[in-house]
Amino acid sequence: MTLSAPLHGAVEQFTDHLRNERQLSPHTLEAYRRDLLSCCRFLEKQQISDWNEVDNALLRRYVAGRHASGLSGRSLQRELSAIRTLFQYLIRERRCRHNPALDLRAPKAPDRLPRLLDADQANQLLDAPVEDDWLTLRDHAMLELLYSSGLRLAELASLDMPQLDLQQGEVRVTGKRKRTRVIPVGRMARQALERWFKVRPPVPGGSQPVFVSMQGRRLTPRAIQLRVRRYGVEQLGQHLHPHMLRHSFASHLLESSGDLRAVQELLGHSDISTTQVYTHLNFQHLAEVYDQAHPRARRKTEE
Repeated sequence: MTLSAPLHGAVEQFTDHLRNERQLSPHTLEAYRRDLLSCCRFLEKQQISDWNEVDNALLRRYVAGRHASGLSGRSLQRELSAIRTLFQYLIRERRCRHNPALDLRAPKAPDRLPRLLDADQANQLLDAPVEDDWLTLRDHAMLELLYSSGLRLAELASLDMPQLDLQQGEVRVTGKRKRTRVIPVGRMARQALERWFKVRPPVPGGSQPVFVSMQGRRLTPRAIQLRVRRYGVEQLGQHLHPHMLRHSFASHLLESSGDLRAVQELLGHSDISTTQVYTHLNFQHLAEVYDQAHPRARRKTEE
């Protein structure tokens, strides 16, 4: 179905605004665009061709239909956030008179804690024997840096040589919304990077990516995901993705230090409430230890 020009055009102009003014990542922009075009298709079926014609009741029908089709509460919350933000933009541009999504809420999504490795699993992954070839040395350096500094996948993929200072043990990265932060690089990660740099292939042109293929081209985020996943299966017998190492970094650091604000700074979170999920993870771990170790708790589970 061909989307109407007013609906589709507004979405494209809105995503241009997000790209140029708010400087969101390509991944986030694509998520906004995908969610809004889904809403556009629904409106087309209702013979709606202008965002001014959308009211609260119509959006409620949209949310109910999406929920009935199996979309989770969490995904619906994300879609409604995109729709609310679009209407805010249209009102600011004097192209719409009201925001019908303001008081609309998705069904509550159950809390979902991020998956992570425990300290023993992290050591098992990183202490595995490292063969003296360029591919293994590169991948080991990537794993060490992900866990040592809690980098996002996009931050690791875009990392250039000048951003690393191994003598000082620091890495400078630019994260979401172009926020720059300096993060310590641990001793084991520094050693792994030094071994990798000795065999790193020459890179054509003027770019200086840290992690490259044999042809000297920067590794894509997808290529990094596949390599990390392979090591998870080989060393731990489970699927592993880069964000699990970031979660593990944050949880283990918070468990040892108890300093939530410092973990927030290291992760690059703008809101400490985002970081607070790791306090729940630590409590979950403590609860599991309690259930396994406390005599009264153990007796209860055995009954």
